[in-house]
Amino acid sequence: MQLCHRPRATSVVFDDPNLVSSAGLVPVLALARSAGLSELAQTHLSVPTDKGANAGLKVTSLIAGMVAGADSIDDMALLRHGGMGRVFANAYAPSTLGSFLRSFTFGHVRQLDAVASRFLTGLAARAPLISQTAGTGQVMVDIDDTIIEVHGYSKQGSGYGYSGVRGLNALLATVSSTESAPVVVAQRLRKGSCGSPRGAARLVADALKTTNQLTGDSGRRPLVRADSAFYGHPMVAAAIRSGADVSVTVRLDPKVKAAISAIGDDAWTPIEYTDAVFDEQTQTWVSRAEVAEIPFTAFTSRTQAEQVTGRLVVRRIPDLNPAGTDGQKTLFDTWRFHAFFTTTSPALADTVSADKTHRGHAIIEQVHSDLKNATLAHLPLGKFAANAAWLVLAVMAFNLTRAAATLAGTALAKSTTATVRRKLITVPARIASSARRLTLHLPTPWPWETAWADLFARACGPPLSPTT
Repeated sequence: MQLCHRPRATSVVFDDPNLVSSAGLVPVLALARSAGLSELAQTHLSVPTDKGANAGLKVTSLIAGMVAGADSIDDMALLRHGGMGRVFANAYAPSTLGSFLRSFTFGHVRQLDAVASRFLTGLAARAPLISQTAGTGQVMVDIDDTIIEVHGYSKQGSGYGYSGVRGLNALLATVSSTESAPVVVAQRLRKGSCGSPRGAARLVADALKTTNQLTGDSGRRPLVRADSAFYGHPMVAAAIRSGADVSVTVRLDPKVKAAISAIGDDAWTPIEYTDAVFDEQTQTWVSRAEVAEIPFTAFTSRTQAEQVTGRLVVRRIPDLNPAGTDGQKTLFDTWRFHAFFTTTSPALADTVSADKTHRGHAIIEQVHSDLKNATLAHLPLGKFAANAAWLVLAVMAFNLTRAAATLAGTALAKSTTATVRRKLITVPARIASSARRLTLHLPTPWPWETAWADLFARACGPPLSPTT
C-alpha cells in the first residue's frame, strides 16, 4: 500500500458538515438510553449550582466521549464536529463538562457509584453479560488494585505507593464466568500511598450485592479471588457474610509453613504447568509442578466465632537457582511454595481444579491494562473527587462497550476495548436526510459490517424497509 501520487488526491479541506467520525455511537447510545443511563444520573445525582444542571445529559456526554476514545477533558470536543449535532442533541462543550466534574464531592461520587451499579444491571438485562451464563458455571469476583501514574504535585491525593511511582490508587472488582468476559462491578479511587486492603471489605460487599442482582438465583455461590495483599479477616468475613466463597493467596508465615510441612509426600499431584507433558496412557500430567491440600483454619488469633475454616491448597515447583548451587547439585529437591486459602467445597472443586481456578485471578490484570490503554490513560483533573468521578465514568464506559460487543456477536464478545472501538465505534459515516429521516452512509466494504449491523438491529431495532 502506498500514497496515491496524483496531486488532487492529497488535497485536504475541512468543509463537509455531514460527516461523523464515530457512527458506532448511534447504537451504543441507544443501548445506554434503553438501560436508563440518563434517567438514572438525573435522578440520583444532586451536584449543586448551575454546574450540576442536566446531570443526566452531562454524564451521557462524558461516557459517549470515553466510548469514542476520549481520555481527557479536551478530547470531549470530538462529540462536536461535522454532522454530530444532527444525530445527537445536547453534546456539551469540554469546559462545561470539566466544570461539572470539578463540582463533585465525595458524596456525589458515591451517588455516581449507585448510578453505575444500576446502569450495569440495566445493561445485563439487554445484553448477555453474566446473567445468561451464570447457571452453567461458577461466577468469579476478582478484586485487585492498580496505580494510575500522575505527574506533578497538583493532583490531590497523589503519592508514592508500593509501585514506587507517583500516582493514585484505583481499587476494582470484576465479575466474570467461564463463558463471559469480565465487567467491573465496583470501583474506588484512593490516595496513592494507601495500602491495598484499605476499604476492600466495603468494596467486596458492594460488588457482591451488584453481582447477585446480575446473576439472580444461579444456584451457586460466587467465588471471590484475591492476592495475598487482601488476605485478612475484614475482607474474607465480608465475602462470607454476603454469601460467597473465597480463594485468597496467603503469606508464608510460620503457621502456613507448619501446615505445608505437615503434607505427606504421597499427597502431591502433578498439574498442567509450564513445560508439562500429558501422558495419554496414564491420563496424567508429567510435570515438576505439583499441588496438594490440607485442612486449615484462618485467623486463629481471633475469637472462635471469627475464625474461618477451609482448605489450604499449596502448589510447589522446583527451586532452580544456579547461583546458589556453586556448580554442585543438591542432595535432595528444594521447592518453592505458593499457597492460597479457599472455602470452596471439595465436592465443587478438587485440589487441581481449585488451583487452576485460583490462577485465573490474573484476568483482572487484563482489565487494568484495558482501562489504562483507554480512558484511564490519564486522571485529567486536579481535584481528588473529580478524578474519582472520572474513574466511575470510565468503568461505566468500559461496561457499555462490553455490552455493545456482546450484542455484535461472539467474535467480539471478549475483545479489548481498543479492538471494539476500532471495529464498531470509530466508523466514519455521511449523513443524508430524506422524508424527515436520517440515513447514515457507512463505508463499503467495511470488514465488520455484519457485526455492526447486528449491534444496530439489537440496539435500535431493525431498519425500516425502503419504499418505492
